[in-house]
Amino acid sequence: MADFSFPRRNRLRKSSDYARVYADGSRRYGAGLTLIVAGGGFGHPPRFGVSVHRKIRGSCVRNRIKRICREAFRLHRDVFPAGGDVILAVKPGFSCASPAEVVTAVRCMKEGKR
Repeated sequence: MADFSFPRRNRLRKSSDYARVYADGSRRYGAGLTLIVAGGGFGHPPRFGVSVHRKIRGSCVRNRIKRICREAFRLHRDVFPAGGDVILAVKPGFSCASPAEVVTAVRCMKEGKR
């Protein structure tokens, strides 16, 4: 049976972790998304975090986008880069109605398409 859980060890939780990934990570840009990946250190599982721009008005909208992005990571870990810390930064204008849209956007970014 596949493991679709999203335990604490697979999440970026501290602001210092986010700051390190933003400072040291490599970026891939897409339409409304930025994928930032930094090495997580030896022996650590890949960790995932979501950052939603405040220009997306309404906390309920931002939180829904975060939930959808986490769901996409939880269901499709193979699509996201392995072996490091990953931040998915969502910019205004990205339509995030389902996890499938997020997965499609990440696949395009990995292939170098926008």
